[in-house]
Amino acid sequence: MTTTADRAAPRRMPTQQRSRERVERMLLAARDIIAADGTDGLRMAQVAERAGVPIGSLYQFFPDKAAIIRMLAMRCNEESRACIRAGLEPVADEAGLLAAFGALIDEYYGLFRADPVISDIWSGMQADKLLREMEIEESRLNARLLADTIRRIRPGADPAAVEATAFLVMHLGEATMRLAIAVPPEEGDRLVATYRRMALEALAGSPAEGADDRGNVSAGM
Repeated sequence: MTTTADRAAPRRMPTQQRSRERVERMLLAARDIIAADGTDGLRMAQVAERAGVPIGSLYQFFPDKAAIIRMLAMRCNEESRACIRAGLEPVADEAGLLAAFGALIDEYYGLFRADPVISDIWSGMQADKLLREMEIEESRLNARLLADTIRRIRPGADPAAVEATAFLVMHLGEATMRLAIAVPPEEGDRLVATYRRMALEALAGSPAEGADDRGNVSAGM
């Protein structure tokens, strides 16, 4: 099955070491430009010049600047997913889950605040349909990691309720981070603190809880 990430991948995947190094230079050049001028200031000719490659070579891999931005977003997603997996893997009980997820929220927020490239890519994602689809797909992948962790420590939890809560918690987390970096820092801090409280409350439910006999999902999964 073709995923959104597959559709967002470069038009041609480099196979030789020299080509891979060239693509890395292109992406690094694009990151530098975005860090200085934002995604609106990204120009294909400027990327090629900064990377030291012919413009034709750039177009061989990336048909337009949107393709470059999507590739950078994919890299961010892969790094984030690895971070989430590493953070949740040691979780063995309820307290460990809440502590690990709280730490991930803090780490995510720090990354968003510190890296202007991440901030700019995701703040402008609503203008790119494929990026919006990538966001939802990424939320599902991250939610699967969280749901697997919950099921591991709560084997009796309702599967559908666990999946729904994990998906919502992860998707709202991404939205919260984007909003938090778009407002003044003090307000952003309050928004993240509020999300943290809401997310941990949602994750702290009893393993015996789940969907009721009307099909409604309880807050505690």
